[in-house]
Amino acid sequence: MLSKEEQARYSKQIILPEVKLEGQEKLHAAKVLVIGAGGLGCPVLQYLAAAGVGTLGIVDGDQVEISNLQRQVLYTDDDIGQSKAMVAERKLKALNPHIAIKTYPVFIDNKNALELIRDYDIIVDGSDNFGTRYLVNDACVILDKPMVSGAIYKFEGQVSVFNYNNGPTYRCIFPEPPGADESPNCADIGVIATLPGIIGTIQANEVIKMITGIGEVLSGKLLVIDTLTMNSHIFHFKLNEANKNITLLPDAKLNCEGPATVPESIGYEALLQLMKDDASIQLIDVREKEEHEAVNIGGMNIPLSLLDSSYHLIDPDNTVILYCASGVRSNQSAKLLLQNGFTKVLNLKNGINGLSL
Repeated sequence: MLSKEEQARYSKQIILPEVKLEGQEKLHAAKVLVIGAGGLGCPVLQYLAAAGVGTLGIVDGDQVEISNLQRQVLYTDDDIGQSKAMVAERKLKALNPHIAIKTYPVFIDNKNALELIRDYDIIVDGSDNFGTRYLVNDACVILDKPMVSGAIYKFEGQVSVFNYNNGPTYRCIFPEPPGADESPNCADIGVIATLPGIIGTIQANEVIKMITGIGEVLSGKLLVIDTLTMNSHIFHFKLNEANKNITLLPDAKLNCEGPATVPESIGYEALLQLMKDDASIQLIDVREKEEHEAVNIGGMNIPLSLLDSSYHLIDPDNTVILYCASGVRSNQSAKLLLQNGFTKVLNLKNGINGLSL
């Protein structure tokens, strides 16, 4: 039962017909573990704490650095050098003293993952590397826990929910980790300050929907947002039953190493020369229709969100070259084509944002 003080605190949420007191009590009874208290983890933790999720777990072995402050708005200059998990606990308790917070100031790995995850209802992945994402996914599959995943890159972000009600897993859309030269999250790249807040808040929203049983969960759907244009689209994918047969956890340290089947990239100048030499090339823009109409370098327009129903429009005997704004969506599209039997697939490196058109 919620106290009168708690009911007053959450009153704007309780008066929603979709939530009501019953939904708020479900939030109070829920246990959510957040992996990573960085760019994505900060807004996830802040909004779930404010919304009244009864038990929050925080896993992060890192310390606050000055470069974090541009986007990890839970922290200030006074926190530099301190444990992110411990600082987050202190500030979240100040935000909402009615919830329980458990801290794990460690990095998740294949030795502690199952133990960390076991007692929680929902797992939120706010990590910044591929190895941890695959590790958390596989642990969630073994323990049958839903995982809310977010990822950011420069100006683009994505959110999906995996392993929810026997739905698709992370490996159903990204079967294998990328190689070192295809791992942007493993390098020191830039990110606009607001992007983690946008994506992390959407992740928190998915958690609230799952706990209260309202709305449509992003299970089997990948939401992709470009904050430069504010265009977004949802790509649908299905469960591969083989991805449920996991008994061992991978080593997260291998996230950016070793060979992997990934799409090859091509530069713009090389593309122009290739198109001059080979008239059979199929050039495909995987951005949304309005983006293509605003500016493009030619070719057919098949948005990523429609790709899975448009394979018949693509000739498997031709070389297929895909492009988008920054190279992120076209890289995802190229992976999907390779997974579905296409063999001659290239991705325009860095997209068309940097071209003088």
